[in-house]
Amino acid sequence: MSMNLGPLFEPFEIHNLTLRNRVAMAPMTRNFSPGGVPGDDVVAYYRRRAEAGVGLIITEGTTVNHPAANGYPNVPAFHGEQALAGWKKVVDAVHEAGGAIFPQLWHVGAVRKEGTEPDPSVPGYSPSGLFASGKPNGKAMTKEDIRDVIQAFGDAAQDAKALGFDGVEIHGAHGYLLDQFLWEGTNQRDDEYGGSLENRLRFVVEIVEEVRHRVGPDFPIMLRFSQWKQQDYEARLVHSPDELERFLTPLVAAGVDIFHASTRRFWEPEFEGSHLNLAGWTQKLSGKPTMSVGSVGLTEDFISGTFASTQAAVEKAGIDELVERMNNHEFELIAVGRALLQDPEWLVKVRDGRFDEIEAFARKSLETLY
Repeated sequence: MSMNLGPLFEPFEIHNLTLRNRVAMAPMTRNFSPGGVPGDDVVAYYRRRAEAGVGLIITEGTTVNHPAANGYPNVPAFHGEQALAGWKKVVDAVHEAGGAIFPQLWHVGAVRKEGTEPDPSVPGYSPSGLFASGKPNGKAMTKEDIRDVIQAFGDAAQDAKALGFDGVEIHGAHGYLLDQFLWEGTNQRDDEYGGSLENRLRFVVEIVEEVRHRVGPDFPIMLRFSQWKQQDYEARLVHSPDELERFLTPLVAAGVDIFHASTRRFWEPEFEGSHLNLAGWTQKLSGKPTMSVGSVGLTEDFISGTFASTQAAVEKAGIDELVERMNNHEFELIAVGRALLQDPEWLVKVRDGRFDEIEAFARKSLETLY
């Protein structure tokens, strides 16, 4: 195991924000906020990771103020007096522990099913009333619906800044609403929000523009995007570096400061002929800093259920390759998910070389908020 961990622990600056290191806690839905309100247990959960040295906390997905934004029980909202008061406690706790924190602003789109809280009568909203290609669910959004959702993201970002958050992440990945506009499989519109790649980008671009207008020029905006979807792990938004550049350019112009390129395994190359992963290509083509993510510290693939039983796979799930890629400035930040969910002190143990003390991720840890 490499002991030169310098790239992980260098400070990172963006606008007026300085992170103490380049390791982030990845956003992970936890379902522990009854009524959409994060309580003291949620405050303590995030505080523990900040106390253990994580530079940036990205919260679990938090729903914007639109009737169809939520798709799951007990996920936190990012609107309403009680929910925002709960988030204020989280912000203060993370700052007291020396960390920074972004909320992840979220709308699930056609993933929502009728019967889901807070209003069971509300259907899923999406660009074309599709959960996936050929799989209808809910209603196709009107242009008024589109304007309402853009406004909701702007409101949430404005509230985040007012509460003292250090920036915001816009969730544009994994087959949720924004990604449903981006993906041809779910966007069958024939107006200016559908068709070409540029048209499918329009909704996300307008959300970023609205957020930027609300928060001003110096408040960091991060956009999470992915090729894969929960509806189709093999889905692709773009198939070449040229297409990726077409995808990124309007988003940079709209105001994205950092791209969070979500992949299932950070070491896998994105396009044939290069070892660069999606974050690496994104940073190269956009000129913006990127965050990579994907199975850092894991030795089991919990999506497919297969084990990384070979020594080579174990080494890849460790940090040697991660450090090498960051030394090469392929990407500037790394998000750690399940390893930090299982073991709040994962980063401290890595820093101190206490690898034998790191707790291996177990599914049962999802049942508690530790």
